[in-house]
Amino acid sequence: KKPVTYLVNTHWHFDHTLGNQMYAQAFPGIQIIAQKQTQKIIADFNPGAVARYPTREQRFKKILADGKATDGHTLSEDEKHEYEQALAGLAPVIAEMKTTSQLVPNVTFDRELTIDLGNRPVELKFIGRGNTLGDTVVYLPKDKIVLTGDLVDHPAPYLFGGFPVEQVETLKKLTELDAQTIVPGHGDVLHAKIYIHLLIDFLTAVNTAIEKEVNDGKTLEEVQQSIPKSFDLKTWKQKFVGDDTDDGSFFDQTFAGLVKASYNEIKTR
Repeated sequence: KKPVTYLVNTHWHFDHTLGNQMYAQAFPGIQIIAQKQTQKIIADFNPGAVARYPTREQRFKKILADGKATDGHTLSEDEKHEYEQALAGLAPVIAEMKTTSQLVPNVTFDRELTIDLGNRPVELKFIGRGNTLGDTVVYLPKDKIVLTGDLVDHPAPYLFGGFPVEQVETLKKLTELDAQTIVPGHGDVLHAKIYIHLLIDFLTAVNTAIEKEVNDGKTLEEVQQSIPKSFDLKTWKQKFVGDDTDDGSFFDQTFAGLVKASYNEIKTR
Protein backbone atom coordinates (compact mmCIF):
# COMPACT_ATOMS: atom_id res chain seq x y z
CA LYS A 1 0.00 0.00 0.00
CA LYS A 2 3.02 2.29 0.24
CA PRO A 3 4.10 4.28 -2.84
CA VAL A 4 7.10 3.05 -4.82
CA THR A 5 9.37 6.03 -5.38
CA TYR A 6 12.47 4.37 -6.87
CA LEU A 7 12.93 1.41 -9.21
CA VAL A 8 16.41 0.06 -10.01
CA ASN A 9 17.28 -1.93 -13.13
CA THR A 10 20.33 -3.94 -12.08
CA HIS A 11 21.09 -4.77 -15.73
CA TRP A 12 19.42 -4.76 -19.15
CA HIS A 13 17.87 -8.26 -19.40
CA PHE A 14 14.16 -8.24 -20.28
CA ASP A 15 13.07 -10.15 -17.19
CA HIS A 16 14.60 -7.35 -15.09
CA THR A 17 13.36 -4.36 -17.13
CA LEU A 18 10.08 -5.00 -18.98
CA GLY A 19 8.12 -4.29 -15.79
CA ASN A 20 9.25 -0.65 -15.84
CA GLN A 21 6.17 0.45 -17.74
CA MET A 22 3.78 -1.14 -15.22
CA TYR A 23 5.49 0.50 -12.26
CA ALA A 24 5.40 3.89 -13.99
CA GLN A 25 1.67 3.50 -14.63
CA ALA A 26 1.00 2.55 -11.03
CA PHE A 27 3.29 5.20 -9.53
CA PRO A 28 3.50 8.23 -11.90
CA GLY A 29 6.23 9.99 -9.89
CA ILE A 30 8.60 7.03 -9.87
CA GLN A 31 12.30 7.46 -10.64
CA ILE A 32 13.74 4.56 -12.66
CA ILE A 33 17.47 4.24 -12.12
CA ALA A 34 20.23 2.38 -13.99
CA GLN A 35 23.97 2.52 -14.46
CA LYS A 36 24.67 4.60 -17.58
CA GLN A 37 25.76 1.64 -19.73
CA THR A 38 22.64 -0.28 -18.71
CA GLN A 39 20.43 2.67 -19.65
CA LYS A 40 22.12 2.90 -23.06
CA ILE A 41 21.54 -0.79 -23.84
CA ILE A 42 17.92 -0.60 -22.66
CA ALA A 43 17.37 2.41 -24.93
CA ASP A 44 19.31 1.23 -28.00
CA PHE A 45 19.01 -2.56 -28.02
CA ASN A 46 15.99 -3.72 -26.04
CA PRO A 47 13.15 -2.28 -28.15
CA GLY A 48 14.40 -4.01 -31.31
CA ALA A 49 15.09 -7.22 -29.44
CA VAL A 50 11.55 -7.23 -28.06
CA ALA A 51 10.20 -6.70 -31.58
CA ARG A 52 12.32 -9.61 -32.87
CA TYR A 53 11.35 -11.93 -30.03
CA PRO A 54 8.54 -13.72 -31.95
CA THR A 55 11.11 -14.98 -34.49
CA ARG A 56 12.36 -17.33 -31.76
CA GLU A 57 9.61 -19.78 -32.69
CA GLN A 58 10.93 -20.21 -36.22
CA ARG A 59 14.56 -20.37 -35.05
CA PHE A 60 13.87 -22.92 -32.31
CA LYS A 61 11.90 -25.16 -34.69
CA LYS A 62 14.78 -25.08 -37.19
CA ILE A 63 17.31 -25.92 -34.47
CA LEU A 64 15.21 -28.92 -33.42
CA ALA A 65 14.68 -30.04 -37.00
CA ASP A 66 18.42 -29.82 -37.78
CA GLY A 67 19.45 -31.26 -34.41
CA LYS A 68 22.19 -28.62 -34.14
CA ALA A 69 22.63 -25.50 -32.00
CA THR A 70 23.44 -22.12 -33.54
CA ASP A 71 27.17 -22.70 -32.92
CA GLY A 72 27.00 -25.96 -34.89
CA HIS A 73 27.30 -28.53 -32.11
CA THR A 74 24.90 -31.47 -32.05
CA LEU A 75 22.10 -31.07 -29.51
CA SER A 76 22.11 -33.38 -26.53
CA GLU A 77 18.84 -34.95 -25.41
CA ASP A 78 18.68 -32.48 -22.51
CA GLU A 79 19.15 -29.57 -24.90
CA LYS A 80 16.41 -30.88 -27.20
CA HIS A 81 14.12 -31.07 -24.18
CA GLU A 82 14.98 -27.46 -23.23
CA TYR A 83 14.10 -26.22 -26.73
CA GLU A 84 10.86 -28.20 -26.72
CA GLN A 85 9.93 -26.67 -23.36
CA ALA A 86 10.81 -23.20 -24.60
CA LEU A 87 8.60 -23.64 -27.66
CA ALA A 88 5.70 -24.87 -25.53
CA GLY A 89 5.87 -21.76 -23.36
CA LEU A 90 6.59 -19.24 -26.10
CA ALA A 91 3.06 -18.25 -27.15
CA PRO A 92 1.95 -16.62 -23.87
CA VAL A 93 5.27 -14.78 -23.61
CA ILE A 94 4.88 -13.35 -27.12
CA ALA A 95 1.30 -12.35 -26.30
CA GLU A 96 2.50 -10.45 -23.22
CA MET A 97 5.26 -8.72 -25.15
CA LYS A 98 2.71 -7.34 -27.60
CA THR A 99 1.03 -5.46 -24.74
CA THR A 100 4.13 -3.82 -23.29
CA SER A 101 7.00 -1.61 -24.35
CA GLN A 102 10.46 -0.97 -22.96
CA LEU A 103 10.46 2.13 -20.74
CA VAL A 104 13.97 3.57 -20.45
CA PRO A 105 15.33 4.56 -17.01
CA ASN A 106 15.26 8.34 -16.49
CA VAL A 107 18.05 8.54 -13.86
CA THR A 108 21.60 7.29 -14.40
CA PHE A 109 24.85 7.06 -12.47
CA ASP A 110 28.41 6.04 -13.27
CA ARG A 111 30.04 4.46 -10.21
CA GLU A 112 27.79 5.08 -7.23
CA LEU A 113 24.52 6.72 -6.21
CA THR A 114 23.16 6.85 -2.66
CA ILE A 115 19.46 7.25 -1.92
CA ASP A 116 18.26 8.12 1.59
CA LEU A 117 14.92 6.51 2.40
CA GLY A 118 14.69 8.30 5.74
CA ASN A 119 17.64 7.21 7.88
CA ARG A 120 17.93 4.15 5.65
CA PRO A 121 20.67 4.67 3.05
CA VAL A 122 20.55 2.59 -0.12
CA GLU A 123 23.83 2.52 -2.04
CA LEU A 124 23.69 1.71 -5.76
CA LYS A 125 27.14 0.56 -6.85
CA PHE A 126 28.85 -0.33 -10.10
CA ILE A 127 31.80 -2.34 -8.81
CA GLY A 128 32.87 -3.80 -12.16
CA ARG A 129 31.72 -5.66 -15.24
CA GLY A 130 30.65 -9.26 -15.01
CA ASN A 131 27.30 -10.44 -16.26
CA THR A 132 26.84 -7.29 -18.38
CA LEU A 133 28.48 -3.93 -19.12
CA GLY A 134 26.66 -2.11 -16.34
CA ASP A 135 25.93 -4.50 -13.49
CA THR A 136 24.51 -2.73 -10.44
CA VAL A 137 24.46 -4.05 -6.90
CA VAL A 138 22.09 -2.52 -4.36
CA TYR A 139 23.57 -2.33 -0.86
CA LEU A 140 21.75 -1.47 2.36
CA PRO A 141 24.60 -1.02 4.85
CA LYS A 142 22.47 -0.66 7.99
CA ASP A 143 20.49 -3.78 7.12
CA LYS A 144 23.57 -5.66 5.83
CA ILE A 145 21.64 -6.65 2.72
CA VAL A 146 22.96 -6.71 -0.85
CA LEU A 147 20.95 -7.37 -4.02
CA THR A 148 23.20 -8.60 -6.80
CA GLY A 149 21.23 -8.81 -10.02
CA ASP A 150 22.49 -11.62 -12.25
CA LEU A 151 26.07 -11.24 -11.02
CA VAL A 152 24.93 -13.99 -8.67
CA ASP A 153 22.22 -16.52 -9.56
CA HIS A 154 21.49 -19.61 -7.50
CA PRO A 155 21.88 -22.58 -7.59
CA ALA A 156 23.32 -22.43 -11.12
CA PRO A 157 25.01 -19.23 -12.34
CA TYR A 158 23.88 -17.40 -15.48
CA LEU A 159 26.97 -17.20 -17.70
CA PHE A 160 25.71 -16.94 -21.28
CA GLY A 161 27.91 -13.97 -22.14
CA GLY A 162 29.38 -11.06 -20.27
CA PHE A 163 32.91 -10.79 -18.98
CA PRO A 164 33.82 -13.90 -16.95
CA VAL A 165 37.45 -12.85 -16.46
CA GLU A 166 36.47 -9.46 -15.06
CA GLN A 167 33.59 -11.02 -13.15
CA VAL A 168 36.07 -12.77 -10.85
CA GLU A 169 37.40 -9.42 -9.61
CA THR A 170 33.89 -7.93 -9.44
CA LEU A 171 32.70 -10.81 -7.27
CA LYS A 172 35.72 -10.41 -5.00
CA LYS A 173 34.71 -6.78 -4.46
CA LEU A 174 31.17 -7.98 -3.75
CA THR A 175 32.43 -10.20 -0.92
CA GLU A 176 34.08 -7.17 0.69
CA LEU A 177 30.68 -5.59 1.40
CA ASP A 178 29.49 -6.15 4.97
CA ALA A 179 26.38 -8.09 4.04
CA GLN A 180 24.72 -11.00 5.80
CA THR A 181 21.75 -11.34 3.45
CA ILE A 182 22.41 -11.76 -0.28
CA VAL A 183 19.51 -11.53 -2.73
CA PRO A 184 20.55 -13.04 -6.09
CA GLY A 185 19.08 -12.14 -9.47
CA HIS A 186 17.35 -15.54 -9.46
CA GLY A 187 17.11 -18.22 -6.80
CA ASP A 188 16.98 -18.50 -3.04
CA VAL A 189 18.06 -15.72 -0.70
CA LEU A 190 21.51 -16.55 0.69
CA HIS A 191 22.71 -15.89 4.22
CA ALA A 192 26.45 -16.37 3.73
CA LYS A 193 29.09 -15.68 1.09
CA ILE A 194 30.05 -19.35 0.62
CA TYR A 195 28.25 -19.57 -2.72
CA ILE A 196 29.92 -16.41 -4.06
CA HIS A 197 33.34 -17.85 -3.20
CA LEU A 198 32.35 -21.08 -4.98
CA LEU A 199 31.42 -19.04 -8.05
CA ILE A 200 34.75 -17.17 -7.91
CA ASP A 201 36.66 -20.45 -7.74
CA PHE A 202 34.66 -21.94 -10.61
CA LEU A 203 35.15 -18.95 -12.90
CA THR A 204 38.85 -18.84 -12.06
CA ALA A 205 39.27 -22.54 -12.87
CA VAL A 206 37.43 -22.25 -16.20
CA ASN A 207 39.27 -19.06 -17.21
CA THR A 208 42.62 -20.67 -16.41
CA ALA A 209 41.77 -23.73 -18.50
CA ILE A 210 40.56 -21.59 -21.41
CA GLU A 211 43.66 -19.36 -21.29
CA LYS A 212 45.90 -22.40 -21.66
CA GLU A 213 43.93 -23.47 -24.74
CA VAL A 214 44.13 -19.96 -26.21
CA ASN A 215 47.89 -19.87 -25.61
CA ASP A 216 48.14 -23.18 -27.45
CA GLY A 217 46.60 -21.46 -30.49
CA LYS A 218 43.26 -23.27 -30.50
CA THR A 219 40.19 -21.82 -32.19
CA LEU A 220 36.91 -21.32 -30.37
CA GLU A 221 35.45 -24.39 -32.07
CA GLU A 222 38.42 -26.51 -30.97
CA VAL A 223 38.14 -25.25 -27.40
CA GLN A 224 34.41 -25.97 -27.35
CA GLN A 225 35.24 -29.56 -28.28
CA SER A 226 38.23 -30.05 -25.95
CA ILE A 227 37.26 -28.28 -22.71
CA PRO A 228 34.26 -30.49 -21.81
CA LYS A 229 36.63 -33.47 -22.03
CA SER A 230 39.65 -32.01 -20.22
CA PHE A 231 37.88 -29.92 -17.55
CA ASP A 232 36.46 -31.64 -14.45
CA LEU A 233 32.93 -30.44 -15.13
CA LYS A 234 31.26 -33.30 -13.25
CA THR A 235 32.78 -32.31 -9.91
CA TRP A 236 31.88 -28.63 -10.32
CA LYS A 237 28.36 -29.48 -11.45
CA GLN A 238 27.86 -31.57 -8.32
CA LYS A 239 29.03 -28.68 -6.14
CA PHE A 240 26.50 -26.32 -7.69
CA VAL A 241 23.37 -28.34 -8.41
CA GLY A 242 23.88 -31.79 -6.90
CA ASP A 243 21.73 -34.42 -8.59
CA ASP A 244 18.87 -32.14 -9.63
CA THR A 245 18.08 -32.96 -13.28
CA ASP A 246 16.59 -29.61 -14.34
CA ASP A 247 19.28 -27.53 -12.62
CA GLY A 248 21.88 -29.89 -14.07
CA SER A 249 20.58 -29.34 -17.59
CA PHE A 250 20.73 -25.58 -17.10
CA PHE A 251 24.25 -25.86 -15.66
CA ASP A 252 25.42 -27.67 -18.82
CA GLN A 253 24.01 -24.87 -20.96
CA THR A 254 25.48 -22.08 -18.85
CA PHE A 255 28.86 -23.84 -18.92
CA ALA A 256 28.77 -23.87 -22.72
CA GLY A 257 28.00 -20.15 -22.66
CA LEU A 258 30.84 -19.56 -20.21
CA VAL A 259 33.36 -21.34 -22.42
CA LYS A 260 32.48 -19.08 -25.36
CA ALA A 261 32.44 -15.87 -23.29
CA SER A 262 35.70 -16.70 -21.54
CA TYR A 263 37.42 -17.55 -24.83
CA ASN A 264 36.27 -14.31 -26.47
CA GLU A 265 37.36 -12.16 -23.54
CA ILE A 266 40.77 -13.83 -23.19
CA LYS A 267 41.38 -13.82 -26.95
CA THR A 268 40.82 -10.06 -27.22
CA ARG A 269 42.95 -9.01 -24.23
